[in-house]
Amino acid sequence: MTSSQALPVLPNRQKLLLALLQAIGGRAGNLDFQKLLFLYCAQASEEPVYEFVPYKLGAFSFTSYADRRKLVERGLIEDIENTWQITSEGRKVTGAEFGTCVDFAHQMAGLRGDALVAETYRRFPYYAIRSEVAARLLFGDDAALRGIEEARPSESAGGLFTLGYEGRTLERYLNSLLRSAVTVLCDVRRNPISRKYGFSKKTLSNACEGVGIRYEHLPELGIPSEERRDLETQADYDALFDDYERSALPHQGANVSKIAGWIRTGANVALTCYELEPNRCHRHCVAEVVERELAVEASHL
Repeated sequence: MTSSQALPVLPNRQKLLLALLQAIGGRAGNLDFQKLLFLYCAQASEEPVYEFVPYKLGAFSFTSYADRRKLVERGLIEDIENTWQITSEGRKVTGAEFGTCVDFAHQMAGLRGDALVAETYRRFPYYAIRSEVAARLLFGDDAALRGIEEARPSESAGGLFTLGYEGRTLERYLNSLLRSAVTVLCDVRRNPISRKYGFSKKTLSNACEGVGIRYEHLPELGIPSEERRDLETQADYDALFDDYERSALPHQGANVSKIAGWIRTGANVALTCYELEPNRCHRHCVAEVVERELAVEASHL
């Protein structure tokens, strides 16, 4: 980048990644950087830039890795396996948050590796509920291990939920499922693609698998996109759903029975689509049919 070239315009969260990476010396292993980013966001006075889910080694942000890929493409981070390393061009792109990152880096100086991971488990036990290394890292620390057990969501078998991803990050969405002990996510979109990061079929399926939730897709239960155009009022939605219940759902007995079967065998099933409000999404129609078959009541997350 020459002096005549403008610095790249980046979202604030990507600037934060670069600022934090620069503040801790410009290079960090995947695990260390993820845990430092988590602790930095956890102590933020405002809404955190990144959200996290409990993953195999503790708190993890899918979105931060998506941003890492974008920064690599722009030449601001080196593409090195298992490592975050800033480039000389990346060092030029920092924002107002750099000062707070430097202060944070001083606080965390010397805390790396297993000690850093264990610190996140002690302070935020919910994010360790799926950890594969908690027992080893916290061996002998009964209080910390008990805190993790107490942070686990209460499990109940055979429940029905619905959830829309409108207005949610992938991490917030997954945490809603995890906190409700959902074990099967049933995607009822006709076309499971999305311009919003994390909610196209492949990415969502992989993310669910990573946190122990089985992903299923039943496209036949969806409504064609052309039928969803020009919906403005609740009356417009209600008319669409009335037609869906009359003309489409009666032919979906096999798929409804499939969902009911999962619940009968003890799964907690969440029906998912885009809209945040269930009364503006056909998933509530599917839920009502399942409710009648099983005499259960769906919870809308």
